[in-house]
Amino acid sequence: MDITLSQCFIAVDDHDKALPFYRDVLGLEVRNDVGFEGMRWVTVGSPDQPGVEIVLEPPLADPGASDADKRAMSELLAKGMLRGVIFATGDVDATFERIRDAGGEVLQEPMDQPYGVRDCAFRDPSGNLLRFNQRKAG
Repeated sequence: MDITLSQCFIAVDDHDKALPFYRDVLGLEVRNDVGFEGMRWVTVGSPDQPGVEIVLEPPLADPGASDADKRAMSELLAKGMLRGVIFATGDVDATFERIRDAGGEVLQEPMDQPYGVRDCAFRDPSGNLLRFNQRKAG
């Protein structure tokens, strides 16, 4: 069986705030920007991984969702309760400095973890947790 990751999704409450962070701060390329039924999806990805995309989508990307469900998802996003992603990097300390210096909201400075990585963490402009890790040599 041949299975690979194609897309993952991150909920954002404001694409115009999220896009500069993912594009300019993280260096991801914009691959698609689509509007449909009052919603917007922006697809970004690493130039080094052309087959993997991150879709920045509304907190509840379902045109049939109730107003109460949309509010509930927006509230969870505002609290930082939705899952983000983990990025791999060859130099977590340099990545940390670049994101911090660009104004990223620091949650955790670089540290060695007992499970074999050195990592750091930030929140994106919508409040999502983003971790950046580097595998330890050895």
